[in-house]
Amino acid sequence: MWYTQNKIICILLILTCSINYAQVVGDNHSNYTEADTLRGSLRPERTNYDVQKYHLKLKVDPETKSITGSNLISFSVKENMPVMQLDFFENMQIDSIMHNGIDLKYERKYNAVFINFEKALSKGTSDSIEFYYHGKPKVAENAPWDGGFVWSQDKDGNPWIGVAVQGTGASLWYPNKDHQSDEPEEAQLDIAVPNGLMNVSNGRFLGEKNLGNGYTEWSWKVVSPINNYNIMINIGNYEHFSDKFQDLDLDYYVLPYNLEKAKKQFEEVKPMMACFYDKMGPYPFEEDGYKLVETPYLGMEHQSAVAYGNKYLKGYLGNDLSGTGIGLKWDFIIIHESGHEWYGNSITSKDIADMWIHEGFTSYTESIFIECEWGKEDALKYIRGIRQNISNTATIIGEYGVNAEGSGDMYYKGANLLNMIRSIYDNDELWWDTFRDYTKTFRHQTITSADTEDFFNNATEIDLQPVFDQYLRHAPLPVLQLQQGDDFIRYRWKADVVNFKMPVDVIIDEEEIRFNATSEWQSYETGEELDELEVNDLEFYIESEIIK
Repeated sequence: MWYTQNKIICILLILTCSINYAQVVGDNHSNYTEADTLRGSLRPERTNYDVQKYHLKLKVDPETKSITGSNLISFSVKENMPVMQLDFFENMQIDSIMHNGIDLKYERKYNAVFINFEKALSKGTSDSIEFYYHGKPKVAENAPWDGGFVWSQDKDGNPWIGVAVQGTGASLWYPNKDHQSDEPEEAQLDIAVPNGLMNVSNGRFLGEKNLGNGYTEWSWKVVSPINNYNIMINIGNYEHFSDKFQDLDLDYYVLPYNLEKAKKQFEEVKPMMACFYDKMGPYPFEEDGYKLVETPYLGMEHQSAVAYGNKYLKGYLGNDLSGTGIGLKWDFIIIHESGHEWYGNSITSKDIADMWIHEGFTSYTESIFIECEWGKEDALKYIRGIRQNISNTATIIGEYGVNAEGSGDMYYKGANLLNMIRSIYDNDELWWDTFRDYTKTFRHQTITSADTEDFFNNATEIDLQPVFDQYLRHAPLPVLQLQQGDDFIRYRWKADVVNFKMPVDVIIDEEEIRFNATSEWQSYETGEELDELEVNDLEFYIESEIIK
């Protein structure tokens, strides 16, 4: 996901760069509005139905920067439902909402649409409505850091159009239940664009049809569950080429003048897939295929149609976010955004307050790829290096029910948390077995942070709950207090979590020792005066303090 409005300053050698993280609505504020609650909470108007399919049929006009069409929304009724809430930005125009040939009445409140049925829909039935609309969707001034349409042109003057809506909301361009807890089981997009252009969307290509009015309709279908912000259109004068990894189809859509660059750069996909299959399990959307699509913005994890805009450079637009040099060995957007196919797309947080499930795990996949290609030592150095982008000033988990993410620390503090849990396990075989099992267990599901915490906690005899609580629900790092005597070391934790405890590895005269530290003072007998005492900071992300 790209990237919150919290600016995190990083020093990369002599270069100073600012990293913005994803589009955020709540952004850690506390003055939530009714609009925030309507978007972020689950009430009967939302929970009484379960979305089964979206079928978008749209015409996109680059000249007027407008869209016109409909969304056929199929759903199952979970409880008797007189009123349904959908989400649709108030600047967009509703033409009609049809149900069994009847034009339904509705009310709008902020970006919510409350649809009234003539007779309450009955529990246990399946039904659908067709929502007709038009308008000029919100424009992204600086995608993907703000949400909206990108109306751009390629170097040859052809329209080049993309959409990035994570955080801001998919309801800025099509009506849907804009909450991560409910994903359609499938989606179809029939997108009409001016002749000579192509639209690339999620899933498999169904075909193209000349409509005879200067427009060609391009049809795509996803047969896997997909979250709303991943449903996507990409319009341009694209060239297509393809490859295979095992049984997985790899398809690439790029601008013609970048074709040779793309063929070289995208070779990185196959070793990435080999690594991820080994460490994380098979690609979770084989039936929909895997695509990289060149976009006029940096990137986004659009399921089975990953947006790529890294300008065919290594690193993050040619920069190394870790400051170690290791980040310049690989293309950041290919690896990070593809990692989201497993974490964020296949496994999705029910509430965006728990988005670290997406971002912490996906940021950790960066080090997974490094470990596969260049070894564990480089992976650990990279993980330590990206700490320079962590602020530790706000909590990783946001507030629930008001469409509010936690802080941007969900990325690299989340990755360091996972790396540290691996170190606490102190058993790489157990770690990777647990990691793969987690990915398999929650495949194609929406889950909570508690689900994730319990899963990794239950795999070990060590109680990890205090660790999760400190790193996810408090901003500061725990402090390991050390007091050195002539022939002993005293140690304890100082933390926000009451009775905090966590094992930690320290290096004493070049020997690594594990302290099973708690909030109470304990002693380690050294037998002699020490020359060296340090924390293993490659594997443990903490603060330490020498007490005199």
